Amino acid sequence: MTSASKVTAYERVRAARSGNRPMGGYYISRMIDDFVELHGDRRYGDDGAIVGGIGFLGDTPVTVIAMERGSDIADRMKRHFGCPSPEGYRKALRLMKEAEKFRRPIICFIGSSGAYPGIGAEERGQGEAIAENLFEMMGIKVPIISVIVGEGGSGGALALGVCDTAIMFENAIYSVISPEGCATILWKDAAKAAMAADVLRLTSHDLYGYEVVEEVIKEENRTQDEVCSELKKVLVSEISKKQKLPGKQLLDERYNKFRKIGSM
Repeated sequence: MTSASKVTAYERVRAARSGNRPMGGYYISRMIDDFVELHGDRRYGDDGAIVGGIGFLGDTPVTVIAMERGSDIADRMKRHFGCPSPEGYRKALRLMKEAEKFRRPIICFIGSSGAYPGIGAEERGQGEAIAENLFEMMGIKVPIISVIVGEGGSGGALALGVCDTAIMFENAIYSVISPEGCATILWKDAAKAAMAADVLRLTSHDLYGYEVVEEVIKEENRTQDEVCSELKKVLVSEISKKQKLPGKQLLDERYNKFRKIGSM
């Protein structure tokens, strides 16, 4: 890949969407020891688009919640290609509340084009489930670290994005709408998606500049093992720092992090 200054926003969109790009489950398997997956939202069912459970990051017990699209076509269809349903978001919130009870830091891996748009998902309260996560995560009294590893699209991604520290991979994207959707609305022409990608400021470099994310993990000229190694070091460091904060200060800093977005 060429240098950051020569890579267009839409090229990063394509990189984030690549079918070969590792998603949440990949990083769990390589960084979280003794991981035990937990299932179900205790209301309706289980959603394979969100994998959640407990394990160890080094010596620290953590709760991990990850968006996962699957490894082959059958698995991807079962997981709705990584687009979560309401029960996925409710499962995630259930595990966050459990983490709060047992004082475990929370790590969220974000990588989805958005929430599942099916009729059934809407009937079961898709919008409400996302909104409830946003509301409740603002008050969770343990550190929350969110990592955007691929395509972070719309409220479906933001539902795991309320955090104390946001980490973003260099070739990931994070946006309220896809470039194609934006181009269709603004110019009635989805073919202008590349132009929309520039306007949306959805790349890691843009969002770091706007202080939406606090860390960018470089990917250029690196192996996946090297990327994982740096990510693990950053996670350990951030969790260690956030765990030292009194509960009120942790929540105040989280609140202020989001209050300042858009004020620049």
